[in-house]
Amino acid sequence: VQLQAYGGGLVQAGGYLRLSCAASISVYHMGWFRQAPGKEREFVAALRWSGGSTKYADSVNGRFTISKNNAKNTVFLQMNSLKPEDTAVYYCVADRHYSGSVYLPEYRYDYWGQGTQVTVSS
Repeated sequence: VQLQAYGGGLVQAGGYLRLSCAASISVYHMGWFRQAPGKEREFVAALRWSGGSTKYADSVNGRFTISKNNAKNTVFLQMNSLKPEDTAVYYCVADRHYSGSVYLPEYRYDYWGQGTQVTVSS
């Protein structure tokens, strides 16, 4: 499975960005992780393809929205009210194995995109 992520960039605090990630084949789960400089990688958002259930990290809940385009095997991350602490490399992830849980830990994802930089200036 190839994952191609787009949409990162530089934005001022309070602004917005939209990330997108296209999978080369159908998958059961997709999501986003991020890693800020000097910090561990952390979960951001997840989506289970069947039914469209979603899960968010507390730090982004209410500001970020994950959604999908079924026809294009694409997942989006709409990021609003961005904060400087959202600055990180954002990674798109996917898994081909179904799970009853929407949230999957990092090690469960078989496929990772190349990462896209998001920088939020204060």
